[in-house]
Amino acid sequence: MSAPLDHGAPGTQPGAAPAAPDAGTPARGTGEWRRLDPRTLLVHCGWLAAPLGSLALTALATGGRITAKTWFTLGALAVSFAVVTTIGLIRWARTEFRIAAPRSRDGGAGDAAGGDGGSGARTFDVRSGLLTRRLRSVPLHRIRTVDLTASPLHRLLGVTVLRAGTAGSGDGSKELSLEALAVPEAERLRAELLAYADAEAATNDPVVARINWRWLRYAPLTFWVIGGVFVVAGSAYRVLDGIGIEPWKLGFVQRAFTELGADALWLTIPAALLAVLALGSVGAVVLYVENWWNYCLEWTDARTLRVRRGLFTTRAVTLERARLRGVLLREPLLLRAGGGAMVRAVAGGLGNREENRKRSGLLPPAPRTEALRVAGGTLRAPFPGSGSPAALAPHPRVALRRRRVRGLLFAVLPGTAVLAGLGAAFTPVLLHCAWIYAVLTTALVLWLARDAYRSLGHGVDGRYLVTRSGTFSRDTLALQREAIAAWTFTTSPFTRRAGLVALTAAVAAGEEGYRIPDLAATEAAGFAAAAAPGILEEFLVHPGEPGHLPEQRLP
Repeated sequence: MSAPLDHGAPGTQPGAAPAAPDAGTPARGTGEWRRLDPRTLLVHCGWLAAPLGSLALTALATGGRITAKTWFTLGALAVSFAVVTTIGLIRWARTEFRIAAPRSRDGGAGDAAGGDGGSGARTFDVRSGLLTRRLRSVPLHRIRTVDLTASPLHRLLGVTVLRAGTAGSGDGSKELSLEALAVPEAERLRAELLAYADAEAATNDPVVARINWRWLRYAPLTFWVIGGVFVVAGSAYRVLDGIGIEPWKLGFVQRAFTELGADALWLTIPAALLAVLALGSVGAVVLYVENWWNYCLEWTDARTLRVRRGLFTTRAVTLERARLRGVLLREPLLLRAGGGAMVRAVAGGLGNREENRKRSGLLPPAPRTEALRVAGGTLRAPFPGSGSPAALAPHPRVALRRRRVRGLLFAVLPGTAVLAGLGAAFTPVLLHCAWIYAVLTTALVLWLARDAYRSLGHGVDGRYLVTRSGTFSRDTLALQREAIAAWTFTTSPFTRRAGLVALTAAVAAGEEGYRIPDLAATEAAGFAAAAAPGILEEFLVHPGEPGHLPEQRLP
């Protein structure tokens, strides 16, 4: 749980760099060359697991008899092990890193706190190589991301890989990578790098983000992994039906359904689902590459933000800063489970709703930390509400009850009733399906309802209205308060009974209206007036003031 939103000390500018560690207590090892963890050697030998496992299985299958071919393989593995170990030992001995203090004009060390020191800046240095020594150095104020990655072998050995890159290092060519560090050491180094990094320089960097092909792992965590298959199948059906071909009468389609019904359903149905997931994953990756090829988000000048992307169909969208009204951080359920998110712009002049959805994308599915960084770079300030849902004001507890009741009424009850009715009319097997369906869907509905309620939140952070809602797609919106043109209060008989109201902010940008569901009716008007002053004042009645005009007696 993160702390409430902090607007900084008085006089602090948004996006200002975090305070560097005190000069009197320098960070551990600052300025000293450090080496990788010795367990790096074991990581380099991880490839031996597969051939040794294969030989072990062969020995078990043959009763322990080892043939000449097996001895030859073992000899080759021994030689390979010696070569790889020697190379790994040399690489470990010749790879060093440090956080170097800036150099002053007279050649001495600069300010330990990370100032200019005269002619330089604090840097992250990595040197390696045996015959040809290579020194790579990155100023800390240019570092944008510090990632820690651990494979199963890394986790088994208690080490991790650290990668530090700048906004322009999406292809990996400018990254500094250390393999491998002990997990505590890697955490300390990441803290040092981010503590000295210049957040203000990051938000003012003209290049906000470039494509990083490691993000491809997030492509299957989108709607298209399943929905795309059915969209393609539906489109093919319409094309065939349009030229007079009935797909259901095709020979291979009929044979497929015949074989599906002839085999055990508990095998064929999972196999069909796996096939759909495999096809959907491939399609999602292909679509990701086509849409976001050569992606670059950059400020072309102080007033213009440009997004370039596309492989076969290229697209370049330019957003004026004056029309940029906010940023939407979108986290669909599967993508959120994988630690990813997307970023969209809330801006005017992008066309109707359909065109707005196509043109407002600022970042493809990517790690959530990267999404928060891009959102902050777009706003030229730290993204409001970047903490947990608890950082925003919670909604009344009755909102949780409403979500539970709606899920039970619209998801659990109809399916259970249909299965029970069919079971009573035709076969008792469906009666068992009915209660199994009821148990499973009830548990799922209760979990989703709780997740949806925990995602609810709203607040005001400086010049931004911040709201969060949704479970299948959790959206966090940072909207400029001065962009709000009107408020709409929506209630129904059920919400009035529960003391709730839905508040919608009308904006001449984005989707033109952004909804805050299930606010307490007693607090909604006050919150709306505080978030956008000047709209509701004439309609409000404050404590101590008459709630209606005084009565006038007729003569």
